[in-house]
Amino acid sequence: MEKASHRRLPHRRFPHRGAARRIARRRLAGLLGTLGALLALMLAGAGPAAAHATLDATDPAQNSVVATAPPAVTLTFSETVSLSSDSVRVLDPAGKAVDTGNPAHADGKGNTARVGLNSGLANGTYTVAWRAVSEDSHPVGGAFTFSIGAPSDTSVSTTALQGAKADTLVAALYGTGRTVAYAAFALLAGVAAFVLICWPAGAARRPVQRLLMTGWTALLASTVVVLMLRGPYERGSGIGQALDLSLVRTTLDERIGTALAARLLLLAAAGIFLSLLVGQLGQPPKPVSPAAAEHQDAEHQDEDAELRELEQRAVERPQREARLGLGVAGLVLAVALSATWVGADHASVGIQVWLALPFGILHLIAMALWLGGLASLLVALREGVGAEVVDRFSRIAFGSVAVLVVTGVYQSWRGLGSWSALTDTEYGKLLLVKTGCVVVMLGVAWMSRSWLARLRSAPTEAAEVERAEVPEPVGAVAQSADPVRQAQLDRQLAATRSAGRERGLTPTRAGLRRSVLVEALVAVAVLVVTTMLTNSPPGRVAGEIKAAGATGAGNAAPAAPQTEPDRTVELKLPYDTKGRTPNAKGTATVTLNPARTGPNEVKLALDGTDGKPVDVPEVQLAFTLPDRDLGPLPVALTPEGTGRWSGTTQLPLAGTWVVSVQIRSSDIDQTTPTQQFKIG
Repeated sequence: MEKASHRRLPHRRFPHRGAARRIARRRLAGLLGTLGALLALMLAGAGPAAAHATLDATDPAQNSVVATAPPAVTLTFSETVSLSSDSVRVLDPAGKAVDTGNPAHADGKGNTARVGLNSGLANGTYTVAWRAVSEDSHPVGGAFTFSIGAPSDTSVSTTALQGAKADTLVAALYGTGRTVAYAAFALLAGVAAFVLICWPAGAARRPVQRLLMTGWTALLASTVVVLMLRGPYERGSGIGQALDLSLVRTTLDERIGTALAARLLLLAAAGIFLSLLVGQLGQPPKPVSPAAAEHQDAEHQDEDAELRELEQRAVERPQREARLGLGVAGLVLAVALSATWVGADHASVGIQVWLALPFGILHLIAMALWLGGLASLLVALREGVGAEVVDRFSRIAFGSVAVLVVTGVYQSWRGLGSWSALTDTEYGKLLLVKTGCVVVMLGVAWMSRSWLARLRSAPTEAAEVERAEVPEPVGAVAQSADPVRQAQLDRQLAATRSAGRERGLTPTRAGLRRSVLVEALVAVAVLVVTTMLTNSPPGRVAGEIKAAGATGAGNAAPAAPQTEPDRTVELKLPYDTKGRTPNAKGTATVTLNPARTGPNEVKLALDGTDGKPVDVPEVQLAFTLPDRDLGPLPVALTPEGTGRWSGTTQLPLAGTWVVSVQIRSSDIDQTTPTQQFKIG
């Protein structure tokens, strides 16, 4: 009876743990469901596009001269853009706004922006300043000019308006917030993973709990700061508008606002996860009571040993199940939090989005496992962990570095587009700096492995140092009226409190800890450069912007050439009717002789893109002198072969003239390029 009662003992000792496990399972199931829904919401919002919007076309064209004032200014971008109430501004030569405000998408097309103009605009040069937010959540901006009638002096500097420059203070705070967010995520996810995989007992240690709470609190605070600063950052306004709720509401309607809101919800779930992590793993298992075996025979001793082993497994089983459930929940949470960055950044647009998104998530998680694990290892070494814990982290760090290399190489190829972008673009230069920092980290990590090998080779140092309570000396907490005696008591108390912490820092452990500390400091530099990378247009996009600028310059009307009397002047006007026929695109060449006031002989030649003459159903040529409201003066053209015409015209006054060539390549495709030139 006694033996039977003893065998049933384990079942009577833990009747409450089954209910506790069921409650924990229900909480984990609810947490996993919430995280899965949020992750699906984040990934569903990412679609293919070209990272960083570029300005493809404008109407009126950049640097062009139009005969009459247009009713509106229209901009066409390479991808969908978000607009605000002042995204497009039009300024007259005196710097006064002449647009009607509140730009909108033309005909509902997301890649356009159109703003109306006031009526009765005078002749002169007008400046268009624009600012928008591309699909990858980065603000873009620029400026260009066009002229009505003829160019004029203007007080507006397009150089000062170029680019999407934010307020200096806002940009600094916004960048700092993003850097802190990356570091906090690495700390939160990395420390949690270190506890779950390498050191479950660490959940009960105060320094580890402080690391977890620091990561959670810093990520929450930085997310709120970034959300509040996003509006002023996009619009280039000052810090005073950070509390403007209308800007916050506008931000929440954008992709990055959705990502930030989702991150805040995920942090609420992360708070529940941390409470479960500390609550489940932070309680040490109850020790198994040894059975008295002094007067038992060998058979009974074997049975008792087997019973104690079963009892030990029963004691450890709740923690194993808790680690498994928390591990799954933590993985889903880490993936979902990573998606709040990846789903609203470079990976969410451009080429191969289907591959860039998971690679971006893997890159962030591997970064967190490595960098956050380093912070945990610093604490663990001070707490006296054994070589087994360091070995586990060493294997995790090696796998994380392998993932970082694979995903980093892919992201570099995707972002650069060419080898020259490494040195010709800001993105490429930052990538080189980041690569250099990572190489330094790997060198320091190799040194850490050498310290680890020394730790393994010293059995007395490799074992975990047990925690010991060091009693405070008698009278250490007493107060003394004697300042010298009080200082002595304070030093004694400080030494007593640090004695337990210093027990684990043997020479080998101290060397390993110093090496890990250097590795962690370099990791901070990596995080800063990573933040700068996410704010820079990828090299591939920078090349597209440069090409677009070159194309725009080529298609724009050049400055009016100064003609010399009695000499022939040749004007080249590129044209594109947007048709599909061979004659839809090419160059119109107008030759004027003798290029002076009075009668002039005019020749017109149309050549296709291959340089060969092309014929069109209709072509008209006219001259206008906007400053004197003279014209248009049409020219009667006489055909002289395929793509060749001639005629005469009277230019009665000196000044800046505008020649226009109306070209119709089919029944519906037509365009009118213009060019200005000076007479006299």
